[in-house]
Amino acid sequence: MSKIVNVKFDVKHYKYDKPFHITGSISSETRNVEVEVLLESGAKGCGEAAPSFRVNGEKVEMLTALEAYVRDLLVGLDVRQYRKIFEITDKLFAVPSLKAAIQYAVLDALGEETDIHVYQLLGGALKEIETDKTVGIDTIENRVREAKKIFDSGFRVIKIKVGENLKEDIEAMLEIYKVTKGAKYIVDANMGYTPKQAVEFAQQVYRAGIDIAVYEQPVVWSDIEGLKFVRFHVPFPVAADESAKTKFDVMRLIREEAVDYVNIKLMKSGISDALSIVELARSANLRLMIGCMSESSVGINQSVHFALGTGAFDFHDLDSHLMLQEPEFRGKFIQNGAKIIGY
Repeated sequence: MSKIVNVKFDVKHYKYDKPFHITGSISSETRNVEVEVLLESGAKGCGEAAPSFRVNGEKVEMLTALEAYVRDLLVGLDVRQYRKIFEITDKLFAVPSLKAAIQYAVLDALGEETDIHVYQLLGGALKEIETDKTVGIDTIENRVREAKKIFDSGFRVIKIKVGENLKEDIEAMLEIYKVTKGAKYIVDANMGYTPKQAVEFAQQVYRAGIDIAVYEQPVVWSDIEGLKFVRFHVPFPVAADESAKTKFDVMRLIREEAVDYVNIKLMKSGISDALSIVELARSANLRLMIGCMSESSVGINQSVHFALGTGAFDFHDLDSHLMLQEPEFRGKFIQNGAKIIGY
């Protein structure tokens, strides 16, 4: 009854409420690929891939071209042996967002059949988490206005995108602080700074008396030495995002002592590598946060259940669905402002 009898892909199109601007990228819409796994019992599991060319080199067309191959790969396999399925789908390393969607859909189907929520299958460590909300790159005035709106709506962790104009970024940070005192800040440069610029930003902000909880991916993903330089020359914890796609990337970051935090995104790693990264980080005494790409509520659901199940994260950056125009909310969780609660 637990064997897979069919796998289907479906492309979904979403528009952002407003253009979302990060270093080197402005997005006004996204196309995601939903993956449905059907069992012989009739139980269905659903996952979502949000492909990113900027991070993973993926295009939607790459994923949809693999539908028949994935179906042939999975039909006949038993979701109760999901680790075996993880090993098979780990070979999809060129399309990690698809790997994540498939692996989650398998867990979701198992959960539907056994009446156990996925976060419980993954350990059931927590019942509730708190997400941040993001301020994209914009004029200083608009950034300040958006940050105040986020703070006034009850979010106490604010993510601030920087990386295209050092002088404006510093000024924006100083002004945001004035209207959001009491908030925690995650500052994300998305690889936009040189190591020296990254240090300059941190020093200026520190001198102004502002604390940054996490200083995320200040330099280009391949510059591990630069990342390490920033880590040892700024007073804030430094995180790897684009530099930490797989468990092997994280092993190198640990070996090089390059970061304090790793930002796990299922779209970069899949479920299988993300589980490995959690254990690597715990062994090396690294801290963890969990983030997202452009997932709808279906895709964010995956990261919510992963976070609730493992209980591994200091910060949860799970807000992409709050930026998209969705016809209906389809997450298997309760959203109450910044609070995210498992059923």
